[in-house]
Amino acid sequence: MSLSPNPQSLRARAYENFRQQILQANVQPGQFVSQRELMQLLDMPLGAVRELIPRLEAEGLLRTVPQRGLQIAHVDLKLIHNAFQLRAMLEREAALHFVESVSDADLNNIEQAHLHIVHTARQGRITDELLTEATSVDWGLHDLMIDTLGNELISQTYRINSLRVRLIHLERSTLSAEVLLPAMQEHLNLIAALKARDAQAVAQHVAFHIHSAHQRVLGQDRRVLNTPATFEFSSSLTELT
Repeated sequence: MSLSPNPQSLRARAYENFRQQILQANVQPGQFVSQRELMQLLDMPLGAVRELIPRLEAEGLLRTVPQRGLQIAHVDLKLIHNAFQLRAMLEREAALHFVESVSDADLNNIEQAHLHIVHTARQGRITDELLTEATSVDWGLHDLMIDTLGNELISQTYRINSLRVRLIHLERSTLSAEVLLPAMQEHLNLIAALKARDAQAVAQHVAFHIHSAHQRVLGQDRRVLNTPATFEFSSSLTELT
């Protein structure tokens, strides 16, 4: 006798599948889908999709438009500002805890992952695969700082907001070849402050990095727009030359 799938398990799988669709850019901001299309996209039964919709609406990732269907969150200036403001508040708190708790060994591993990406990029090999790896390394550091707090409510709130930020990046800006090196340098500056256990500098670098990401989304980062080829790196990268 076969057992029916656990409804809670189905809902969790449906949500994770939806999250992956955003992370893999298989859905676009403002895109309309029907329940049937969403069912096919997530590879989930209709019942699980119908139960998923209220959660996505509550999280601001989806809305029901009468006579149109379901719409993936539309990116506008209000969403951009709200998402980045929330991100800045959560990550500052997380970074101040992280600087006290992260080990030197973990910081060295994190730094080496960033340096590998920078080294490869500076050799002129900025491929789609490298950008994917860089995105994983980028978000991996932010996720780790948040999760080190050990607060499930904060981690959940941050993950939901991260999906909003991903949608914003799909609409406005991605980790492109022009953005890659400046973003990695911002991370390396943060890592240097973490290794020095300088809480004030850590807070400043987190704030600057998130502000820069916000400006890049709005198309206002002058370093990227004007001088991508002449971006200057700190002395921490001289060993790569």
